[in-house]
Amino acid sequence: MNSHRASRRDLLKAGISSVSAGLALMSMPSFVFPGQDAAEELVPFQNVPRATPNSLDWETLTEDEWLTPQDQVFSVQHYGSPKVDPSSFVLEVAGLIERPRKLSLADIKALPREDRLMTLECSGNGSSPGFSGAVYNSRWTGTPLAPLLKECGIKPGALEVVFFGVDRQKETLRKGTPRELTVEVPFGRSLSIEDAQRADLLLAYERNGQPMADRNGAPLRLIVPGWYGIANVKWLTRIEVRDRRYMGRFMGRDYVTIRGERQDGEVVFVESSVTRMNLKSAIARVTRHAAKDGKVPLKAYGAVWGDGTPIAKVQVKFDDGDWREAKLDDKHSEKYCWRFFSIDLGPVAPGKHTLVSRGVDAKGRVQPAAGDDEIALKKTYWEAYQQWPRTIQVEA
Repeated sequence: MNSHRASRRDLLKAGISSVSAGLALMSMPSFVFPGQDAAEELVPFQNVPRATPNSLDWETLTEDEWLTPQDQVFSVQHYGSPKVDPSSFVLEVAGLIERPRKLSLADIKALPREDRLMTLECSGNGSSPGFSGAVYNSRWTGTPLAPLLKECGIKPGALEVVFFGVDRQKETLRKGTPRELTVEVPFGRSLSIEDAQRADLLLAYERNGQPMADRNGAPLRLIVPGWYGIANVKWLTRIEVRDRRYMGRFMGRDYVTIRGERQDGEVVFVESSVTRMNLKSAIARVTRHAAKDGKVPLKAYGAVWGDGTPIAKVQVKFDDGDWREAKLDDKHSEKYCWRFFSIDLGPVAPGKHTLVSRGVDAKGRVQPAAGDDEIALKKTYWEAYQQWPRTIQVEA
């Protein structure tokens, strides 16, 4: 990280918001989105907390940080953060397979090496104004999972592949009943046989060309492009092929979305496991030039991502105006990664304004508003992919 970027982040995280500080920040040439020039001044969002450590800071996101630096990478853990000794690490592949395997980290690194570019997001990201930085973009390096499963030989009747981490914890089931039961279980998530054999799944040991950090799952984690972070099991130590559904806490109780669906005039609530990422966009930054004839020229910049379905367009609405199409950045357009977008909002009157973006993908899927049924009838905070309005105060 260069000294300019470090000082910029230090100023922003300290909460400095004066005009002079904003001008100083904007004069730094690395502080740009595609299409942004150094003369543009930042217009802060209203009522949005500054980014916390180890989370994405939208207002300092730059074009040269399309791959997110480690200091802006979030991490979520449910059973603590184990530190695994790479020299004694073993990955076991077992269950309904013809040839069980135990592989050291050296064994895994000796297998064919590939990269995967992808955006990884916590499914609860954006569920509140203070939780909006749990998303990042990476180049993961490791070995593909599918050839390993093929070499092990999946037996007939196999239904799922379960991925277990080193991390474990005691869980109490049927609390408060005569049949209450407490057992120690490892963290686990499962994929169908079909999903597990996708060619793009990776057993990863590096991020952005560097050994993976402990908090990000070292020495080995599963990478599932296009799926929410919970499916990308960290500290991976066992892969087990099974002939029945795995219903661990993070498949059957937590990370389960409860959503109302309108059926024949009534709302029926349906539970579904959190899996593929939903189409989502966010305005990351608004900038201005000097006022002219009493109005202020504005631009907006942001990012859009999803499950790998191509992005058709991003639209932006300013106050109560019509939806207008933004310009998608052509420099970076990887299948599973976010794409930057920008829009010239033109001259606006001083005062308080609201703007919001929505993504549209190649299947015609439109990012929903908070008032749409699929968001308004959702009772859980997971899968927080609703449109994300931003409020700004424009001074003359």
